Amino acid sequence: MNEPTPYGRPVAHETAAVHVRTPAPLAPAHTAPLVPVQPGTIPAVASVVLPDGRVVTGYAIEPAKPEPVAVKPTASRAAVNIALGGIGFGAVCGGLVLLTTFLAALAAFIHQLIILAAVVFGGWIAVQVFSASGHGGGTTVNIRKAVIKRNTFYG
Repeated sequence: MNEPTPYGRPVAHETAAVHVRTPAPLAPAHTAPLVPVQPGTIPAVASVVLPDGRVVTGYAIEPAKPEPVAVKPTASRAAVNIALGGIGFGAVCGGLVLLTTFLAALAAFIHQLIILAAVVFGGWIAVQVFSASGHGGGTTVNIRKAVIKRNTFYG
C-alpha cells in the first residue's frame, strides 16, 4: 500500500481529485486597415509541410548574413617592419660609406692646409729675420778691424 510510485511518492497519497479547466476563447483582435503597397515590395509567401502533415504558411525571412571577416595579411606587421628596416639600413649603408670617405678626405685636406700655412708663414718669418733691408737700428761691428788679444775684444 505504501509502495513508491515512479515519481517517488507513496501510492496512498494519490486520492486527490483532478480538476480540468478549459480556457475561455479570446475576443477577436481588431485588424488594422490595409495600406496599399507597391507590387515589388511584397515579400514572398513560403509554405512548409511538417512531418505530421500540417502545413505552415508565412512570409520568408531572409537569414542574417554574417559580417565579412577581415582578411589577415599573410605576414605579420612585425616581420614587415623588420624587413623594411633592413632594406632602409641597406640603402643608408652606401651613404654612410660615402660619408666616412668624405670625412676622411676633408680631414686630409685640412691637414694639408695646416702644413701649407706652416710652410708659408715659416718662410715669411725666415725672410723677415734674414733680410738686411729691414734692419735699421743697432751697432754695426766691422770684424776685420777688430783686435782680439787673450780672449778680449778691442774694437
